[in-house]
Amino acid sequence: MQASSHIPHDVSYLEYKGKHNGLLSWILSTDHKRIGLLYMYSMMTLFLVGVVLGLAMKFELIAPGKTIMDAQDYNAVFTVHGVIMIFMIVVPGLPAVFGNFLLPIMIGAKDVAFPKLNLASWYVYIAGALLVIASLLFGDGSPDTGWTFYAPYSFKTGANMLPAIFGAFVLGFSSILTGLNFIVTIHRMRAPGMGWTKMPLFPWTLYGTAWIQLLATPVVGITLVLVALERIFGIGVFDPALGGDPILYQHLFWIYSHPAVYIMILPAMGAISEVIPTFSQKHVFGYKAIVASTMAIAFVGYFVWGHHMFTSGMSGTAQYTFSILTFLVAIPSAIKVFNWISTMYKGSINVQTPFYWAASFIFVFMIGGLSGLVLGALATDVYVHDTAFVVAHFHFIVFGGVGFAFFAAIHYWFPKMFGRMYDSLWANVGWIIFFIGFLALYSPMFYLGMQGMPRRYYDYLEQFHAANILSTLGSWVMTLGLVIIIINLFRSAKSGPIAGKNPWNGKTLEWTVPSPPPVENFETIPVYHEKDGPYEY
Repeated sequence: MQASSHIPHDVSYLEYKGKHNGLLSWILSTDHKRIGLLYMYSMMTLFLVGVVLGLAMKFELIAPGKTIMDAQDYNAVFTVHGVIMIFMIVVPGLPAVFGNFLLPIMIGAKDVAFPKLNLASWYVYIAGALLVIASLLFGDGSPDTGWTFYAPYSFKTGANMLPAIFGAFVLGFSSILTGLNFIVTIHRMRAPGMGWTKMPLFPWTLYGTAWIQLLATPVVGITLVLVALERIFGIGVFDPALGGDPILYQHLFWIYSHPAVYIMILPAMGAISEVIPTFSQKHVFGYKAIVASTMAIAFVGYFVWGHHMFTSGMSGTAQYTFSILTFLVAIPSAIKVFNWISTMYKGSINVQTPFYWAASFIFVFMIGGLSGLVLGALATDVYVHDTAFVVAHFHFIVFGGVGFAFFAAIHYWFPKMFGRMYDSLWANVGWIIFFIGFLALYSPMFYLGMQGMPRRYYDYLEQFHAANILSTLGSWVMTLGLVIIIINLFRSAKSGPIAGKNPWNGKTLEWTVPSPPPVENFETIPVYHEKDGPYEY
């Protein structure tokens, strides 16, 4: 959106009447804030579908033997659950929603560098999601390969794979467009005087993520195209019957998909790095160390993909190298945890809902990270590979990391986004129920994995029954908390108490504009001065 003086500065982006009315004023808008909300509403809808599928899986696993579905249906359910949650929720999650909404405001810009491209990325996202959903509704059965689409099964199965594969391919384009837009926006549109060492930490993590989106996503796109060509024409790249190599598929897939973990977690860390200083009423401890660790994670994350493949037959040298690199990438994450805790130390902590989410993020992220070292070590990885232990680790990092940070972010920036406050009591009740349910759902899986229960099986031995009952009950508790959280937020967005400009006493630029922000964010672009710190203007 170009600067245009005819828009009154006191008109919020929610009230603005442009050339279109109703739904068209949203789906044709190039306002970065409306596009952020389009992403959020789309993702919340898909997230609820993924939650229902996850509940169905846990219900099947409540007892040995068939409960509500057979093995083939279970394969389809966990595949679609994984594709929705990874490609449609977790990878685009924080960058697409909060990056779109807040990045221009936090760096003192009126919009992103390419507003029309920004809107196009949302349309591409919806197109990819519809293609994946089409694979469920049409053809010869839902995809059943798992979200990794492993060869050769992905082109041998009779299930309806092509729409799902092309859907994931299209979703990758949305990710690339978003990354490109953010890189140019951060390079070219920062407020005058806002040098790199004065930029808030959330934009910094978006910057590191954007480079990963731009450089790593094309690899998985090409790989998925090769799988589709293999399925249609039998070209023999991955098919061992035609001289291909299925291990090559694993390398190509994980070269993208491990950096994708950092696409997921870096913006989450950025959001937590905004919440904790605000509610500790202090500047963040070690600003430059957090920035350096962010870029280190983004860089080293490209070189650790092989730890997914320790049991695939790679050479000893490759195994040792990937194991060492996996341990090294844990160091910058540990630096961040140290900085967050040091920020809280001797702080005047204002305990509000976003702080609860941020503190619980640190707790579950540390469990996920430490369990990742078990998988990064060769001896223990061979023992727990492809067991429920991996599922527990994955969900503590991805759902515990990204999910908790997402809820911290939505509760932190909710007053800014909607101009209203939520009910703190219900928000806190939803958090504690969700937190207890999360731990009850995923913690038993560590035990099950150590006991030898394989993942992706719809049935199991009697010895695994008790822990599976606890895990299934945990899924119900967590879902109850989720329902409370979502109802509270939706109700508050419509009728909550009016929020002030800066209800949390935040120090970054978004807290200097009205709530909700005006259409073009700033009447005059703020100017940073040479003596200013990273959160002063």
